[in-house]
Amino acid sequence: MAGGGTGVTREGWRLLQTTLLLQRRQLLIGVAVGLSWTLAKVAVPQLTRLAIDRGINESGSLPFWTALILAAAAVAGTFAAWRRYIAFRESRVTESTLRERLFAHIQGLHVGFHDRAQTGQLMSRSSSDLQQVQGFVVNIPIFASQVTMVLFVVIILFLSDPLLAAIALCPLPFINVSARRFSNRIHPAVMAVQQEQAQLANVVEESVSGIRVIKGFGAEAVQQSKLDKEAADIRTESMKAARIRSRFLPAIDLLPNLGLVAVLGIGGHRVLSGDMSLGGLVAFNTYLTMLIWPMRNIGMTVAMGQRAAAALMRVNEILSEEPEIADPQRPQKLPAAGLARPVGAVEFSRVRFGYDLGHTDMRVLEGMDWTIAPGESVAVVGATGSGKSTIARLLLRFYDPQHGSIRLDGVDLREMRLRDLRRSVGVVFEDTLLFNDTVSANIAFARPEVGRDVIERAARLAGAHDFITQLPEGYDTTLGERGFSLSGGQRQRVAIARAIVADPRVLVLDDATSAVDPTKEHEIRDALATVMRGRTTIVIAHRPATIELADTVVLLDGGRIAASGTHQELLRTSDKYREVLAALSTPAGDARAGGVA
Repeated sequence: MAGGGTGVTREGWRLLQTTLLLQRRQLLIGVAVGLSWTLAKVAVPQLTRLAIDRGINESGSLPFWTALILAAAAVAGTFAAWRRYIAFRESRVTESTLRERLFAHIQGLHVGFHDRAQTGQLMSRSSSDLQQVQGFVVNIPIFASQVTMVLFVVIILFLSDPLLAAIALCPLPFINVSARRFSNRIHPAVMAVQQEQAQLANVVEESVSGIRVIKGFGAEAVQQSKLDKEAADIRTESMKAARIRSRFLPAIDLLPNLGLVAVLGIGGHRVLSGDMSLGGLVAFNTYLTMLIWPMRNIGMTVAMGQRAAAALMRVNEILSEEPEIADPQRPQKLPAAGLARPVGAVEFSRVRFGYDLGHTDMRVLEGMDWTIAPGESVAVVGATGSGKSTIARLLLRFYDPQHGSIRLDGVDLREMRLRDLRRSVGVVFEDTLLFNDTVSANIAFARPEVGRDVIERAARLAGAHDFITQLPEGYDTTLGERGFSLSGGQRQRVAIARAIVADPRVLVLDDATSAVDPTKEHEIRDALATVMRGRTTIVIAHRPATIELADTVVLLDGGRIAASGTHQELLRTSDKYREVLAALSTPAGDARAGGVA
């Protein structure tokens, strides 16, 4: 995170200016409306002066001046409402535009970024930080009209009585100095508060998403202590900011009132001596009073601008992150499927890959050479950490290999559009995520336009139709967050149906039957066999019954393919295969199979 300082502050203001330039037309309309409000507002004291000096002395004219004052007030009220509407509309446009841009950028960032990023930080920047920007933008038309009012009032005061105006406005330079010092001091304090709020959001997000683990270990007190610490940090940083405000804002409030006291004293004597009319003194005091709120609000708006600039800098830290996995400038298309040309060929050529852990590179695959023919089904077996799940992640281009290439139907994955690639490779992950939506929407997630018949066919193939029809509203039943209202096996069947609807060239089953009770696994084996028929399929598994679904089996060891053949052939010829299979078949092996692989 960037710290406080003049350079950081300037950068924040520059980013804010760039953002607001996109809405300059509508904001200028708001400023123009605010200017009209200012003109009506400053007319009221002049009309009041004339009503006192002429209306009281000239019989019958008081109702006329009263009507003019009411008309000016009505105009001011109308423009005030219009100004506020434009201000709120444009501020919400700014907020929603930035939020949509930020959300799209976060989704477009590579998986490696999400491996490092804290969810609470991303949520904080997508919500509370953007609200800071919105809170400032809503004040821009109001701020502009109040600055204009200050200028108009100062001009009117000097034209009315230069000496009295000079005395009354003596505190203004001190207000400006106080506002500048306040702006410089409040910025780092605001940055610290927003950072602590993001940390708190991260604790809350982890606690909510991991509530089952927390309750399972009886660790509520541990999470509560973390939250208490973050809440205390927010309170500490907020109090630092409050102390800064308490030192500067009272001065900004007090200084204009000193001028008002001087005007009452000097102006009162001038009225008594006949050098100034009573209406002129009332108007002068009214104008001076009109300066107090704008001057105070200008200071508040500067502080809000500092918070907005700080928030936008935090947002820009995400927006400036360049995705390491992106579409090529000249993407290649996959060859079309045809009777004479089957599709789904996969080729790994000298692939070397390791996960970047910051301080070291954890090597997983080392010079892998592997070819899968179109329509072939291959089971991948290996010890924990041998690279089984990494194969799925590389096929989807969650990561790129550090060396070598991966081709789909002869096209290097790096030469394809990500959208085309990920529609061509479907994966059923071991860790199944369902969305808080209907069952049918979850199944049709990749192709929301498909009809109910396609959805039901996929559910039948995945062995999910029967339990879905028993749900309260069948396919229209809304699942809870992450689909936890279903059992693990039911969630995976829905996920398999989702992959079937996607109709990919290559289907990867990443331990897709791990959550299914072994006694019920046979219920979906026939369905999986039907789905796999004629489609290139990579089965990452450790149960013999699932492995036997594949035409061939490859054994990963040391980042390379150590052996290949049918399940029965490897059982007869490979000691390593029998050893790995025996280890994975134990309860401890089942538990370890979900690790990084």
